[in-house]
Amino acid sequence: MISDWKQAEEALRDIEVVGHENNKPVSVIGFAEDLRCIGIGTDAAVFYYPDTPNYAYKVYSAQALEKKEVEEGIYKRLKGSQYFPQCYGAGPNYLVLSFEQGVTLYDCLLQGVRVSEQVIQDVEEARKFVRSQGLNPRDIHLKNVLLQEGRGKVLDVSEYIKEGNDSRWEHLVWTYKHFYPLICEVQVPSWILETITNWYNRIDTASFGIEDFSKRVRRLFFGERK
Repeated sequence: MISDWKQAEEALRDIEVVGHENNKPVSVIGFAEDLRCIGIGTDAAVFYYPDTPNYAYKVYSAQALEKKEVEEGIYKRLKGSQYFPQCYGAGPNYLVLSFEQGVTLYDCLLQGVRVSEQVIQDVEEARKFVRSQGLNPRDIHLKNVLLQEGRGKVLDVSEYIKEGNDSRWEHLVWTYKHFYPLICEVQVPSWILETITNWYNRIDTASFGIEDFSKRVRRLFFGERK
């Protein structure tokens, strides 16, 4: 697996990833046969090409090309860790990452798939490793942690050069310990998860309390179940 990922280059040239203001998700323009979009973010989209099944291609918008260079450097520093995808190379506007099978923790909630304590421990170990490499493990949330054969894997490393703790993972751990046992293996409706996400994204960090937030979520969730 040295350069066989280049088989997807022609297909990748047939699509364009367009960025938007106000941190909105990118748009994908164009079409390439067999090239399948498997993820959308605010800076890039991720594609799968069946002729190169071991790889995923993270294609950046023109506005985010500097972030591609930064993220490639982060992956080099995390190379060899079992807790993150591997980066095998780069094109003019994309990174070549290992294709990771599994289900995100967000989809686990949607599908009622149980998330074990081992997944939480794996992410904690991943965060320790990130710090050991002089980086900062930020922006770890439900949609970028993968349940993979009973273990945890972190998918997005793009913010690890930023300073400060956004506390997102700490809030998830608290919720896992105090609230998740009430809904374990329950299929949570997508509208409830999106409502909670919107509430969380609008919180005032200066006065935020996870206990009070959890009480609000309980009212939303259990009210829906009645």
